[in-house]
Amino acid sequence: MITAGGTVEGTFAAAIGTPVKALAPWRDATLLDAVLDACLGAGIDGIAVVGDATVRAHVADRANVRVLDAAADGGANVLRALDAWPGERIVYLTSDLPFITAEGVRDVIARSAPYALTMGIASAQAYAACFPAAADHAVRLGAERVVNACAFVIAPEAVVPLRAFATRFFAARKSLLRMAMLLGPLMTVRFALRQLDVADLEAFAGRRLGVSVAAIRDADPGLCYDVDALKEYRYACARHV
Repeated sequence: MITAGGTVEGTFAAAIGTPVKALAPWRDATLLDAVLDACLGAGIDGIAVVGDATVRAHVADRANVRVLDAAADGGANVLRALDAWPGERIVYLTSDLPFITAEGVRDVIARSAPYALTMGIASAQAYAACFPAAADHAVRLGAERVVNACAFVIAPEAVVPLRAFATRFFAARKSLLRMAMLLGPLMTVRFALRQLDVADLEAFAGRRLGVSVAAIRDADPGLCYDVDALKEYRYACARHV
């Protein structure tokens, strides 16, 4: 499942030639194509994309891709994504991952098998080694600094409990601090005092949701680099050259 409903304005839209961020030029195609190709290479044979009419037209020649109409609200799009494959395990990815690889997606899927809900994370050191001088998105959890990936695996039993705060989860997905805040004031305080580690988050989220939750460590850093701003797009283009 890929969400591709995000839009940009002004200088960013002018630079990429479209207000739809997922359709920003990348290599010989678009950012969305990079994610679609990675999914296909990872063996995912059913792909749903939440997007607008331009996204629908862009993927019209891809027989294995169906498009769900995007809402103006990103959280609403997540709810549509959760309902895309009833009873199926879902791989949820954003559409702005220029350095995504099939190997990275396949690895997260394989190591997620024992759990109902997972999110990939990479060490800050691995991320910096792949993307030197990129914006630092790492956060400290206990004794380590990590960067979260825009890649989640969701089992059918996790869909119902996740729906209860899916829109807030979507808003917080790129910030471990904001994700900790979703778990309540105690977790937020422990995070601020650097007394919260990855295992604590896994355990508390599991109790809160009633399903098994895990962070997939050492995920491919390419799953962590997303394009939120024009400077990040330009960085990616410069790295590609």
